Amino acid sequence: MAVSAVLATSMSRWLIAADDEATDEIAESANSLWETTLDSIPRVGIALLVIAVGWMLSRAIRWVMRRYWMRRQTPSFARVMSKVVGWIALVVVVLLAIAVTFPSVKPVDLLAGLGFFSVAVGFAFQDILENTLSGILLLFRQPFRSGDQITVMERSGTVAGITIRETRLRTYDGELVVIPNRDVYKNVIDVHTDDDLHRIDFVVGIAYENDADEATSAIVDAIRSVDGVHDTPAPLALVEELGVSTVDIRALFWVDSQRANSIMVLDAAIKAVKRKLDAAGIEMPADIVALQATPSFKAALQNEAEVTPAGSVRNDSPT
Repeated sequence: MAVSAVLATSMSRWLIAADDEATDEIAESANSLWETTLDSIPRVGIALLVIAVGWMLSRAIRWVMRRYWMRRQTPSFARVMSKVVGWIALVVVVLLAIAVTFPSVKPVDLLAGLGFFSVAVGFAFQDILENTLSGILLLFRQPFRSGDQITVMERSGTVAGITIRETRLRTYDGELVVIPNRDVYKNVIDVHTDDDLHRIDFVVGIAYENDADEATSAIVDAIRSVDGVHDTPAPLALVEELGVSTVDIRALFWVDSQRANSIMVLDAAIKAVKRKLDAAGIEMPADIVALQATPSFKAALQNEAEVTPAGSVRNDSPT
């Protein structure tokens, strides 16, 4: 009994000592955490101040770069690239603020973490990043600019602008088409206003009885008289094909590349050519259509048989 009492007393004292030791460790840890928090408050405040100043600095950089590029580049380039530069400046400031708040974090660790974060973001926002990168490449290459008239992915219109994510196209019907930059970058682009002039053409068919040289000369003279047709390069009229019922002549001439001007000049040129050919007595015949009489057509003409509405001859009709 005495031994049991001694063991129980020893165990009780050991448990009390262990409990006191654990309590002291917890209290020491809490005090250390509190002291660390108090010590970090000034650094956190400085970091927030650095971020606030950095944000204002990035806005200022963005404004300055936009004004700078507006005088040397397109509005879309200035708008997008100034945003990119502002974001880069803000990211650098945030990294600096983290280094101020946590002195134990080394710049190498920040760069490594940023690389891992970039990979994760790249997988999560692949489409957005692809459109952004395509937009930046389009702005640097500049295959077209705001105001150009283009055709891409079978959609034609005037470029309203290029943003971080999409290319905005205003169709000739007045509708706004938004095309992701990656689709624009990967597809064939027809830039109709890359040059001040472009060539348009149309085909005229004359009768075989008329002289082709006389007709081509008349067509060229008529086109030259139209306002908006440029003398250099000179208009042309070339025999293109000997059709079934006509000799086809293609008229080619150069006009201003804007679509509104092109269709107006084309309309005036076609009218001028028709008036000139009519005045010269050059015939523009319709297509010749050959009809082959079927038995039912012959029977209907001669009233020799009864023909059904579908064009067949009734079997019980006299022949």
